[in-house]
Amino acid sequence: MRTTSRYRATARMIAAIGVVSLAAACSGNGGAAGGGDAANYPDENITIVVPFSAGGPTDTVTRMIAGPMAAKLGGKIVVQNVEGAGGTVGAGDVARARPDGYTVLMHHIGMSTAPALYKSLGYKPLEDFETVGLVTEVPMTIVARKDFAPATLQDLVTHVKANASKVTLANAGIGAASHLCGLLFQSTTGVKLQEVPYQGTGPALTDLVGGQVDFMCDQTTNTSGQIAAGKVKAYAVTTPERVKSLPDLPTTTEAGLPQLKVSVWHGLYVPADTPPEIVQKLSEALKVALADQGVIDQMAKLGTAPVPAQDATPDAHRAKLDEQLGTWAKIIADSGVKVS
Repeated sequence: MRTTSRYRATARMIAAIGVVSLAAACSGNGGAAGGGDAANYPDENITIVVPFSAGGPTDTVTRMIAGPMAAKLGGKIVVQNVEGAGGTVGAGDVARARPDGYTVLMHHIGMSTAPALYKSLGYKPLEDFETVGLVTEVPMTIVARKDFAPATLQDLVTHVKANASKVTLANAGIGAASHLCGLLFQSTTGVKLQEVPYQGTGPALTDLVGGQVDFMCDQTTNTSGQIAAGKVKAYAVTTPERVKSLPDLPTTTEAGLPQLKVSVWHGLYVPADTPPEIVQKLSEALKVALADQGVIDQMAKLGTAPVPAQDATPDAHRAKLDEQLGTWAKIIADSGVKVS
């Protein structure tokens, strides 16, 4: 099963970017579980699969750390975008890939929400992956079209409660970070809104700026530029502390909605049964990348920062995933949202 899926995933990678040869991708132990050669790792290209479109926040963060990680490992890292079904297509490909450390997954909070969202997922996050380490936790912002009437977050809550059938809440599609944050907003305020899903954050923000939808909740990596340019009205950031790149934007706690706390955490994964020595090498390379000043500076411009070194570890990452699986299972179950 693993070998067949590995060939299928490899074919997709070759068609998309033409970088990794079939011979290289299928070399090694022929697909046996735990078959990576840890002593010589890496001796071929490593592919980090991003299960979302190029140019999005997860893709951007991945490309930031790929160079420093490759330099530490002494090899080459290729970033591959495998879109579809809220990140589950790319994640599924990696879950079924050969466990040799040459196919890595970068995923965000969606790894913890997919089991509750999808009836037929095809993989189990805690069983089919080894965690490598957390990368960053991106804050979310609540933003609205520039001429939307509510002036503050409390005004927004009052307004949506009184106009639930008329207010439109945009998101980048089911399972996207903006969708999840929107679910939490509705759960926290006790109101059901008219949700408008888009094929990605770009079109959602375009329509928000253009006044076609009322408001949305999305990552600072997507909204900071629009906020700074005055193209949208910003209400709050959904983390305990203010964001350095948006110093005037209050937290949800300061704005009167302390229950609304969420960040889009990112982490690296490899298929289950990947040798511990290889997982450790990847984790150590991740720590080096997150300490790189260039990475720190780039993340700061997007309103985020690398996690502390103690969180860029397999154990800290697994603990976070386990906790988040339980948290989101209840929120999603209460929302009634389910994808076939």
